[in-house]
Amino acid sequence: MAKAPSKRTQLKRLHKRGSYDRPSLDAILDASMFCHVAYMRDEKPSITPTMHWRTGDHVYWHGSAASSALRAQTSMDVSLCVTHIDGFVFARSAINHSVNYRCAILYGEAHKVTDLDVKEAELKRMVDLIAPGRWEDLRPMTSQELKATSVLSLSIDEASAKVREGGPVDDLGDMEHPVWAGHQPMRMIRGTPIADPANLAGLNMPDYLKE
Repeated sequence: MAKAPSKRTQLKRLHKRGSYDRPSLDAILDASMFCHVAYMRDEKPSITPTMHWRTGDHVYWHGSAASSALRAQTSMDVSLCVTHIDGFVFARSAINHSVNYRCAILYGEAHKVTDLDVKEAELKRMVDLIAPGRWEDLRPMTSQELKATSVLSLSIDEASAKVREGGPVDDLGDMEHPVWAGHQPMRMIRGTPIADPANLAGLNMPDYLKE
C-alpha cells in the first residue's frame, strides 16, 4: 500500500488530478512496460529509459550486469516514472491547449535481486507479459546468461499518480471565439508481427502473437 503523500510525492500543481491509491498506481504501471529511471551518477543527475514490469508490491527492471548505469542505481535512491499520452486537447486559446495523460512516479532505494530463482522467475514474468507462453517456447536460459543479467527492484511505497482527461478548460471570455475546440484521443496498438526471414521452414506464428 502506498504511503500517505510525502514531501516529494505531494502534488502542488493541479493537485486535484493527483492520486495516491494503489489501484490507480498499479493500473498506470501495468498499462505499458516502458519507464524512465532517474538517479545520481558521478554526482550528476542521470536518467535511463528501460523496460519495467510489476509483480505485487514491486516494480522491476533489468539490464547487463556490466552496466555502469545499473551499478549506479543499485542500493541508491532513484525515481521511476511511467507516462502514457492519451490525447491532445484543443482549446480556444494557445495557453489552454493541453494533453490528456496518465503518469505514475515512484521514489525509493533500488535493490539488486540476488536470489537466482527469483531473478529467473522475474525474467520469465517479463517475457510472458510481452507474450503469454513465450518463455516455454524459448531455448532455456543458461547459468552464464542469468549471471550476466542484473534485475533491480523498487518497492511501490512512496509514489503518486496524476491524470488529466476530457476536453479543454477555456476561459469564459474565449467561449464565443469561432474556432473548433475539443480533444483527440490517442492509443497505442500492436501491429501485425513480421516474421524473421531466417525462420526454419514450416514454423508458424504462435497463437499468442496472433491474438
